[in-house]
Amino acid sequence: MELSIQLPKNFNEQTVRELLEQEWLVPRKVRHFLRTRKNVSINGEPALFHFPVKSGDVVTLQFEPEDYPIPAILLGNTAKVNVLFEDDHLIILKKPIGMKTHPNQPNENDTLLNHLAAYLAPKNQIPYVVHRLDKETSGAILFAKNPFVLPILGRLLESKQIYRRYQAVISGQLNESMTIRKKIGRDRHDRRKRVIDERRGDVAVTHVEVESYDRKTNHTTIYCVLETGRTHQIRVHLASIGHPIIGDPLYHPKPNGRLMLHAYELHLTHPFTGETIMAVAEPSVW
Repeated sequence: MELSIQLPKNFNEQTVRELLEQEWLVPRKVRHFLRTRKNVSINGEPALFHFPVKSGDVVTLQFEPEDYPIPAILLGNTAKVNVLFEDDHLIILKKPIGMKTHPNQPNENDTLLNHLAAYLAPKNQIPYVVHRLDKETSGAILFAKNPFVLPILGRLLESKQIYRRYQAVISGQLNESMTIRKKIGRDRHDRRKRVIDERRGDVAVTHVEVESYDRKTNHTTIYCVLETGRTHQIRVHLASIGHPIIGDPLYHPKPNGRLMLHAYELHLTHPFTGETIMAVAEPSVW
């Protein structure tokens, strides 16, 4: 695998070593092989690790197969892939309802990861999961297209530099926007579920914005922005304040129809180009 990246305009001059270790998070073992094999070049010329790199330079890295082992992913159906954004390093898809993000068993081939693997196969690329959406949740979801960019996107996610905005329809009338701060833990009686657990749970913060209220249905349409990313976070938080999401099979006492939770918007600053990437996945059912 060979990657060539032009450093953006606002790039601060540093050494090749600093770039690989601190900016691009290349694992120590892989950095060692890049150095010993002399597989790093700047503007087409071989480069040592103490060489400086600056804005506008093109850095080329040549990886060997053993540097990043290729995961085994069964190929799915390319017709089930709906692309919102794509470049050489990352891809944002619109996930349909009722589809898992990734397989849990090696013989599964009907998850979004399987279908994306089939889509990328002609390009000799492999998808990698950056984050996930519940099977019942639809909307925008980000994947890496190579193992090199995966830890960089992971760091952006952990440092809250990937903005995710969800749309939901909930039971009852929610009168004002709010921030829900309640710790979430596992349900000891049902392994599928999560519960509010202020003693042993993980910190979870959800910002809720009210959009509209429908008196006929007694439903409120809201937007949610996650400050943390706990399993079922939005679903558990909304149910905990007496406004479960319509159609929620786990947390609504009378679920009816699909789960009305949709990953509406996702945007981030591209880690290599510095440009703002914004993807909007319009809901298809409400």
